[in-house]
Amino acid sequence: MKTIGAGLAGALALSASAVVAPPAWATETGVVIQKLSVNGGKPIVLGTSESESFTISVTASDDSGISKDLAFLGIDREVGDDYWSYHGTPTCTAVSATTSTCKLAFTLDSGWGVPRNTLAGKWDVTVQLKSKDGDLYNNEGAPKHPVLRRGTLSVNAGPEPVTKGKAITVTGKLARANWDRRVYAGYTNQPVKLQFRKAGTSTYTTLKTVYSNSTGNLSTTVTAAADGYWRWSFAGTSTTSPATAAGDYVDVR
Repeated sequence: MKTIGAGLAGALALSASAVVAPPAWATETGVVIQKLSVNGGKPIVLGTSESESFTISVTASDDSGISKDLAFLGIDREVGDDYWSYHGTPTCTAVSATTSTCKLAFTLDSGWGVPRNTLAGKWDVTVQLKSKDGDLYNNEGAPKHPVLRRGTLSVNAGPEPVTKGKAITVTGKLARANWDRRVYAGYTNQPVKLQFRKAGTSTYTTLKTVYSNSTGNLSTTVTAAADGYWRWSFAGTSTTSPATAAGDYVDVR
């Protein structure tokens, strides 16, 4: 049985009956998509129980103008038996006699709006619009946009203060949202950069790369040389967002 999520503007419902696939039309139309934006061009990053929001916006034109009838915007993905969709009817505003911008804002209900872990990755973006002279445009979900599990990083460096030339131990944990269980769990065997910013400067320098262990924990030792801030930085993967810890200051004496 498929797991289905149906997103509506301003709300989220978990209902198979709410998922209505728009009709697919392969014929050429006069509708021209000038701009399509999902979440401002950034990946959609979803946590666990937090309220999340994003917007799909499309600007299109036709010599007869764009009608509000049958307008549909959505983003979805299917992997095996798992399926999830955020979709609905956008608000279309004419910017000229021939051109309109249609927008749909999604706000996910806390604790209910996230999909299954298997669905993290590139999702299909569907745009359906009708011209005022009757042409129906549907891109059949051809564009792709990433929907990622949120990554998190913590850091702790010590001892504090520390004598110059002595060892500093830097620990932390790399975790990511587990959508199935709605918790954050350790992200194992991932490369994470250890970075340092000397006090009085603004740039972090990468000193080494450490792999997270079987529980997502990180640990390494360095030699104390100067006052400054230590942090971990994770570049992200195809399913998980990048994450950077706030710098932890160590006083070197």
